[in-house]
Amino acid sequence: MQLDQSNNASAEPSEVVSRYLEAIYYMWAEKEPLRSARLADWLGVSRPTVAVGLRRMTRDGLVRMNGRKEIELTPRGMRSAESIVRRHRIMERWLTDGLGLDWVTADAEAARLEHAVSEVVEQRLYEVLGRPATCPHGNPIPGHSEASPREVRLSSLRTGDRASVTRVSEVAEREAPLLLGYLHQRDLTPGREVTVVEADEVGKTLRVRVAERDVTLSHETASKVWAVLP
Repeated sequence: MQLDQSNNASAEPSEVVSRYLEAIYYMWAEKEPLRSARLADWLGVSRPTVAVGLRRMTRDGLVRMNGRKEIELTPRGMRSAESIVRRHRIMERWLTDGLGLDWVTADAEAARLEHAVSEVVEQRLYEVLGRPATCPHGNPIPGHSEASPREVRLSSLRTGDRASVTRVSEVAEREAPLLLGYLHQRDLTPGREVTVVEADEVGKTLRVRVAERDVTLSHETASKVWAVLP
């Protein structure tokens, strides 16, 4: 796997660089520690490959390392990443709302299409779709909306808490597509009201009532769903 070695600062990032930028953006949005080992796991490549990629992206002014040895997007890198994520989420909206594809299929297809969509098509789709604020999973579309500052992970809730689901983590979308389907089938989707029936601190599980049925989630799964309290 090779990265675009062009020094043209105005050029569009290559597909591989785009994948790096997108992954870094998602981890940043989820407040995950941005370390090269984690990025390698996410992308499914070796750590030396990521190290080479990050050196080139640092040279091109897209990323930098902070004092904690964590990856940061530069302002230019953030603009590029937001552009990629915006196209992806608009494409997802079109694929689900317009073509009727399910969450998992739409996410996979959007990942293929996002690199071939021009700004003209992106903007037209956005207008035709009614200017959506989020992707189908509730994640905000950069440049058009932001996540609520009141959001918390379901895993942080306690017995008796009530909340409204706002979004499903992008980590679940990319690393666990089966989990994405699992949540959709159980109505743990944006806008759904949930009540915590039992938060088991010992067993690390959370039992919630949603759409008139109980669903038991592991602590790990519950951490992939975001919600807001009343």
